[in-house]
Amino acid sequence: MKAFVVEKYGKGGARAAEVPEPTVGDRDVLVRVSAASVNPLDKMVRDGEFKQLLKYKTPFVLGHDVAGVVTRVGSAVHGIEVGDEVYARPRDLRVGGFAEFIAIDVDDVAPKPASLTLKEAAAVPLVALAAWQILVERAQVKPGQKVLIHAGAGGLGSTVIQLAKHLGATVATTTGTATEGLVRSLGADVVVDYTKEDFSKLLSGYDLVLDSVGGANLEKSLTVLKPGGLAISVVGPPDAAFAKQLGAPSLLGLVMNALSRKIRKQAKALGVRYQFFFMQANGSQLRKLGALYESGKLRPVIDSTFPFDRTLEAMAHVEQGRTKAGKVVVSMEPHND
Repeated sequence: MKAFVVEKYGKGGARAAEVPEPTVGDRDVLVRVSAASVNPLDKMVRDGEFKQLLKYKTPFVLGHDVAGVVTRVGSAVHGIEVGDEVYARPRDLRVGGFAEFIAIDVDDVAPKPASLTLKEAAAVPLVALAAWQILVERAQVKPGQKVLIHAGAGGLGSTVIQLAKHLGATVATTTGTATEGLVRSLGADVVVDYTKEDFSKLLSGYDLVLDSVGGANLEKSLTVLKPGGLAISVVGPPDAAFAKQLGAPSLLGLVMNALSRKIRKQAKALGVRYQFFFMQANGSQLRKLGALYESGKLRPVIDSTFPFDRTLEAMAHVEQGRTKAGKVVVSMEPHND
């Protein structure tokens, strides 16, 4: 089958290749891929940023989001049948959405929401799971709490805004001038145009900040939190809990703690908390999220669609910051724009 694989770590390390179809284990479903979507995580994995923690063996197929049709199921699979339309964020070390077929553990798969096309569904899993795990599991956001979401027009930000609003939070976000209308339509109550204003001079008393920018933006985010508030970053620096989540040796946990010592010290001095976040595959959570898409509480935001044979162009589009809003999708269907 045709796939896009990482042959060696680094910017030029991904290429189109012919690879064997995946083997299907007892607990696996084989999915004929209809669409996938591009995430910043694809670039990070391609470049080897997590190679000490996620030990992929090259060559391996990239792609962390997938939607498609089940063509075979393992002997221990129940509840998913051949012909079902599904979507998934396959677990780490088993990703591979940029291919004609992928074998996925049944625990990572969920039925595609009927209200979404396969292309729309492909834009959902990673960002929706991240939103759920950040807001519901990690921060346990309650009605009336105040949440600041940076880069609200992005794939992750646009999803977190909607879910935070559904949970009853007051939502602030940062975005550019061109996407102010979009983030308001998604539910943002307070919109800060980062090209004109400094959010840290305008906002205060927040329970949660979600940072996807890092650096000085993360440091300033600590100052808008109320005492005991939580800043979560998806871009780092990582902490010991991340190493533990991936089952890494304790020595790596010490390294991660050293990397995040400065920001954790700053947070402690301000009476607030800092945590790094790395999402996990979870099919049962995707089922819950699917109901929210079905009911219209959540909707995907799609920037553009590329045909499958232009997957590397789609990755470059994201990597070079050309995405205006939402996700970039790669589709197996012909005649894409």
